[in-house]
This record gives sequence, structure tokens and C-alpha cells, in this order.
Amino acid sequence: MPETAGVKQIADFGTTPDGTAVARYELSNGRGLRAEVITLGGIVLRLFVPGRDGKAENVLLGPANVGQVFDGTSPYLGALIGRVGNRIGHAKFSLDGRDYAVAANDSPHSLHGGKVGYDKRIWTAEPIDAGENTAALKLTLTDPDGTEGYPGTVKIEVIYTLTADNAWRIEYTATTDAATPINLTQHAYFNLRDAGKTKVLDHVAKVFASNYTPSDASLLPSGEIESVGGTPFDYTTAKPIGQDFAQLGNTPRGVDHNFVIDNADGKLRPAAEVHDHVSGRRMRVLTTEPGIQFYTGNFLDGTLTGQDGFAYAQHTGFCLETQHYPNSINVPQFPTTVLKPGETYHTTTEYRFDLI
Repeated sequence: MPETAGVKQIADFGTTPDGTAVARYELSNGRGLRAEVITLGGIVLRLFVPGRDGKAENVLLGPANVGQVFDGTSPYLGALIGRVGNRIGHAKFSLDGRDYAVAANDSPHSLHGGKVGYDKRIWTAEPIDAGENTAALKLTLTDPDGTEGYPGTVKIEVIYTLTADNAWRIEYTATTDAATPINLTQHAYFNLRDAGKTKVLDHVAKVFASNYTPSDASLLPSGEIESVGGTPFDYTTAKPIGQDFAQLGNTPRGVDHNFVIDNADGKLRPAAEVHDHVSGRRMRVLTTEPGIQFYTGNFLDGTLTGQDGFAYAQHTGFCLETQHYPNSINVPQFPTTVLKPGETYHTTTEYRFDLI
């Protein structure tokens, strides 16, 4: 790992099924925050964050090899998600008077961009100068018209920055030559204590959302927006992640819902915070997005052994995926995900780390 601020390319992370080498980069802000990023899916393999004991330890679950990404055993661990993150109901939508069908890879719905979403594409990586005690890597991708059933050629730029004050900032930018839905996010699985060795149910979470979008058994939102008050989804007051799981009727048990961020206005504002009392690490999430998908690793089942050699059991990681609401393209009352020619899609999310 680099000891001073900057970015360097290190040994490749294997090859894709078609023989493309997967490049790997190390980023460091020189102040304890370090990351490993690969060009496959823009995946962040590891993120090292200082704890109360002064040691920087990994806080992310990550795939052990390229094969896990392509055989479906790695559930989007640490990956960039697109063209449309989360679900598109019944894998279809209408736009400008035309009907489109996309891959029903989460039958009957489309999930996270389809069968070969941005998590399985090779991104072009370029280190960029971000200033003193920072490190930044720009990732770019061109997504051709018709890929996975989506209209328009989209050009995407994502910049990962490790800031001088120990934040991981993600800036997403995209343009298109035809109207298309777009909803980009990062699918990092966090475990602030030990990167997935133990469960996160006693991590304490607060979500700055008085409302959420209830969903059916297939995790598709109903189109309604309801108060979290009096439900197990009420994290407006900080509580252990798993405190109210016994009240949930879903299978597998846990949270996997979109929360409507309070007072979202397109500016960077608090969305959630989580802390671990053992390591002392705290993570605060700020975003310009209107929603955040809080997912508690419900589908992890111990069959996947990840980057650090741990078998990822259920609830050993949690996700806070900043986003527009799921299935927005089919729900007129939700904030629109349609990007048109001449417009620029731009969102920012920060994961800020400190100690309690």
C-alpha cells in the first residue's frame, strides 16, 4: 500500500472470460484512508479506514477473483451499478411513445442494469490530480445504444476521490444522444468492524428519512410513499441495525428498502450514518440523490468466500446505495430518471469516516 498520498497501478486482478486483463489501482490520501480499485465494474475491493486503535483496517466485502463476478456468486460486491440501478418492474418501460424490454435477470424484474450491467464491464481508469493529501481515479465507460435493451449511447464518468479529511467521494456524470433512463450507484457492502468476518446487526444506524417506499414480496415498490413511523423501518432515531428484524415478515429476513431522504433538494445533505462500538469507526453518508437503498446483506448465505478469506454469512455486510427510487421509470409520481440529449446527469455521494 502507498504510504504517501496518490494513486499507483499494481499487479493486475486476473482476466475476464474474453481474456481482457483487469487492472488494479491503489489510492491513498496519506492520512490512513486507502483503497484498492479494479477496472472490472469499477469495483472497490478494499477500503482501509483507521479505527480507535489507530490501525487502518478494511471495511468492505469484496470478490476474491474475477470468476466470482461473472458466475453470479458475487452479489455486486463493491461495484458500480448501471445503466439503471435497482429494479425496473416486469423488465419493461415506455419512453417517448415507444416500448422497451430489458433483461428480466431478477425475474420477473430487471435488476441493476441487466445480465451484463456496468458491474461486469471494463472501465477505463485514469489517475487525476486532486490536490494535497488526496487521491483520485477517474473511470470512464461508453455504453452503446441498444445494450441490454436500453436506448441511446451513454457516456459515463465516475471519479473516486479519497479526500484529505478521510471521505470517499463519488462523483457521477453522464450524457446521452437519446432519451434514456439512468440511475447510477455504488454497491459497496460495509462492515466497519472486520470486513465481513462477523455480522453487522449490532452496528448502530440512523437514516435521515421519515418516509420510505414500501415494496411487495419481489422487492418492487408499490408506488406509494409511506411514513416509517411505527414500523421496523424507522431508523430516524439511531438504533442497532437488527433491533427490529423480528417484526419483519420478509424472507430472507432483513431490510432491503428505498428510503426517501428528508428535504432532498439536489444538494449534498446527510442521508445516513452508522457506527461500530467495537472499532470506534463511524461512517456518515451524504448525497445529492433523493433516495437511499438500505440493504442488510439478507441474501448472503455463507457460500461465497471473499477478498479477505471470510465466508460471507447472512448479515455480515450492509449497503447504503444512494439513488433515485426503484422503478421510477414506471412510476410517474417518483422523481424522474430520464436523461435527455443536451442534459448532463450529475450526482455526488460521500462516505465520510471518523471515530466515536
